[in-house]
Amino acid sequence: MVEQYLEHARTILTHPLSGLKPGSKGAYLLSLPGYMASYDLREGFPLITTKKMFTKGVIEELLWFFKGDSNIKYLENKNVSIWTLNAFQFNFPKMAEKGIFPEYLGTEDAKYTPEWEAAVKEFGRKIREEPGFAEEFGDAGRIYPIQWRKWSHYNPRTGKLETIDQLGDVIKGMQKKPFGKKYMVTAWNPGEIDQMSQPSCHVIYHLMINEDEKTGERVLDLSMTQRSSDMFLGVPFNIASYALLTHIIADQVGVKPRRFVHTLDDSHFYTGLGERSKWYVEHWRELKNKVREVRDKPGYLEVLEWVNKNAPAAETEGRWDHVTAILEQLSREPLPMPQLSMVQRKTLEELTVDDFKITGYEHHPLIRREMHV
Repeated sequence: MVEQYLEHARTILTHPLSGLKPGSKGAYLLSLPGYMASYDLREGFPLITTKKMFTKGVIEELLWFFKGDSNIKYLENKNVSIWTLNAFQFNFPKMAEKGIFPEYLGTEDAKYTPEWEAAVKEFGRKIREEPGFAEEFGDAGRIYPIQWRKWSHYNPRTGKLETIDQLGDVIKGMQKKPFGKKYMVTAWNPGEIDQMSQPSCHVIYHLMINEDEKTGERVLDLSMTQRSSDMFLGVPFNIASYALLTHIIADQVGVKPRRFVHTLDDSHFYTGLGERSKWYVEHWRELKNKVREVRDKPGYLEVLEWVNKNAPAAETEGRWDHVTAILEQLSREPLPMPQLSMVQRKTLEELTVDDFKITGYEHHPLIRREMHV
């Protein structure tokens, strides 16, 4: 199943429809519109093996979503910092107003500087250690935990503002009427986008129960649509997270997990910052042609060597270059898929990270890159 991810990555780097477009602070991204992948969960757990994955972070984030609480203190207390940067930017105006951080760190020019990175790190420490700080500045806005479990809804019949537990209602519905076609959960709330630290990337998922042709068992398929897909950092995380979600919901409704179908509207690789990103603006077509000519794994290392030899070699800017990271990953042979087991018949709220066990996870070394915001 890792091969699907690698083939998708290669498609972005070679397809005639992929192109370069601008992002924030002079960064660019090589982007492909429209792609679909399908993962058969009966074959194993789709955890990327061509680099080391942060499996604890995958599990803890999903459990955080289940809680319906968008404060990042839960994650920070477990040394999971994947939402810290978004929460930092979301709460920065309030913190600057109170003199916690200097105002200039909120400008585009300050972003990604050593001072800015140090401030983000200090923000995480304050969330973990300073009493009352997380309560005032730790909210990440009306993101996934809120939309999944506490969707805000005005009821014209009662004249009141009510909340909808989308995920809870879907599970109850599937328990009563398994073969229904309306079991969907959305995180895309147009009325609350400006209240989110990060507008939802994976926007909607659809849960469907069928009978397996061979065994006659009831099985669960989950289909998710993602509007924005950071292919190097985000997508491997998303694949594992939604595969895990499929397993969990299947357990909740008493069926077997079968398939995760992933539709990616805009999938992309970031090209770094500053002069390095400008180099890609001039050479991205040449890059695509070189990748098209690759016929074996070592060929990707030759393209990687070409990029590193010719692109500006600024160490800081290179940390945000995801193209070189995926070229290194494409040069590696996929390893066998691991297996997932979990404690069964617990409610969503009762589950902990210790209830999940991933066995047989062999992987290549970690490849470090930074997240673009």
